[in-house]
Amino acid sequence: MPRLPPRPDLSWKEDGTPVDERVGDVYFSRHDGLEETRAVFLKGCGLPEAWADKAAFTVAELGFGTGLNFLALWQLWRANRPAGGHLHFVSFEGYPLDPEDAAKALGAWPELAPLTSWLVAQWPVRARGVQHVEWADEGISLTLHIGEIAETLPDAVFTADAWFLDGFSPAKNDAMWDDELWPMVAERSRMGAPVGTFTVAGGVRRGLVEAGFEVAKAPGHGRKRERLEARLIHRAPETSDRLGLRPLNVAPKTVHVLGAGIAGACCARAFLDRGCKVVVHDKAGGVASGASGNRLALVMPRLDAGDTVQARLLVDAYIAAQRAYGGLPGVEKVDVFQRPRDGREAERFAKLLADPPLGLERLEAIAGGGLLHKGAMVVRPALLIQSLMEGADLRFGAVPDQAAINALTDDPETVVIHCTGMAAAEMFDWLQLAGRLGQVDHFSDFDAPASALVSGTYAITSGPDRLWGATFEPHQAGDPIDVSEAARTENAEALETLAPYWMQAARRGEVSSRAGVRATTPDRLPLIGAIPDAAAFKEVFAGLSTGQWAEADAPLVPGQMLCGGFGSRGFTWGPWGAAILAAQAFGSPAPAGLKALSAVAPSRQLIRALKRGR
Repeated sequence: MPRLPPRPDLSWKEDGTPVDERVGDVYFSRHDGLEETRAVFLKGCGLPEAWADKAAFTVAELGFGTGLNFLALWQLWRANRPAGGHLHFVSFEGYPLDPEDAAKALGAWPELAPLTSWLVAQWPVRARGVQHVEWADEGISLTLHIGEIAETLPDAVFTADAWFLDGFSPAKNDAMWDDELWPMVAERSRMGAPVGTFTVAGGVRRGLVEAGFEVAKAPGHGRKRERLEARLIHRAPETSDRLGLRPLNVAPKTVHVLGAGIAGACCARAFLDRGCKVVVHDKAGGVASGASGNRLALVMPRLDAGDTVQARLLVDAYIAAQRAYGGLPGVEKVDVFQRPRDGREAERFAKLLADPPLGLERLEAIAGGGLLHKGAMVVRPALLIQSLMEGADLRFGAVPDQAAINALTDDPETVVIHCTGMAAAEMFDWLQLAGRLGQVDHFSDFDAPASALVSGTYAITSGPDRLWGATFEPHQAGDPIDVSEAARTENAEALETLAPYWMQAARRGEVSSRAGVRATTPDRLPLIGAIPDAAAFKEVFAGLSTGQWAEADAPLVPGQMLCGGFGSRGFTWGPWGAAILAAQAFGSPAPAGLKALSAVAPSRQLIRALKRGR
């Protein structure tokens, strides 16, 4: 299976109706498609009455298509939103449309035009994985799982209050109506959750009944005589949550973020957008004082040649960062020219380009076997971080100690998030964090457009600033964080190879250096999620040392979460990690798949140690 999701085989009828020739079916009727959506899905699921007394409501859909159902739901939500309510829409799509085609299709309904423009402006990128979009002022979010439904639905983490079943006709698109899907739909539904669909196919009816739904036919719309309505009346018990991934459902009112770097800033923004009071603490005297405090930073993808869980979540995180930072102060789009460091990397790039995870609008080959990353970003950390934390209560000079944290989390509506880099290991020594000292060098020259060159090291410009580096040296806790001539020489030698004309200018300028310590994990993946109670976890899962899992939930530290271990990719990981924590705290749909959540769960460090008999 190619890594890049296929486009639909799109054609257009004379009246402008979009057709996917792959299955020989229309996306909707141009004449009454919107009314059909309202009758089959909105009315069929009892909306808006069903969300009238809910602080949050989740609608799930099989078959995103043009996004018409989402827009119709959004329009209804705007007219009937409960005070402070939040609507989550989770959808699945195997053949994503390009934004231009979506805009053309949705142009049939001028009454949806304002919402259409917002959706198209944030249209999901053509890439397998999970993409999440928030319209915070509207109290609505979209989480789209892109890929084959047999792969994406089992990996999705959410609980639906209602379902729209809207794949192409069962007779023409059997994968979207396979019997194996219905138990998974039931597992991801609240008791009593309604289901609306246009089909009355016998296989669909029987599959829903066997999965625990009560099914009834209802009057159809237009030329369709009948449709189905269903309601979940039985569901299987939940399985054990050994990794601590299950939603906490605490819906916090107050969030204390420890750390004012990029991780803390992104977490502050995610919870501010949920209406929380956010207090940010940092032992320094201002924002971005640690590893996030370089004058410039680069946000670009780390693309692997293989289609692994890790490779996909790296793409998801990069797309999330692009979406989160777009239009914020201190952010410039840039095309990154990445050259291979050696023959081995050139071979890896060739494999990557032969089966790319991103389309040509974002990734191209360049002469010499390199990569061109289009639409990456150069950021000014101080400006960006300050912008992300706008609205938070900033407290500098100290962070709460463990006793103070425990006192804060005695309040069940308060959450504490640790975003303190290497300092987190002082409180949780089992995290297996290792420090890496990174030194960058900088000088000022004439103003120039943003640019970026990468080949092991990187060189970036923005305005008058020129910055290059960075080193990646082991650093022990307690050692000074100092710049060194040795690191400056290492950076200069790398720059001489990457951009010799830069080095000539640097020799004429006044070069300054800065060092910071990045917290890294053994597998180079971040630590994002609820914090396990280490002592209780080791006791409950002691059998792991002999290969035996206990059927039990992971014991958690009440009210505490972690967002760190970002290594040298903090600005890429930050928005994705923050969105995961917000979803887990509020019990809303996860903006990542189960495999990705497992790969970044803090509890994996304890599991690794137990399996090794430590």
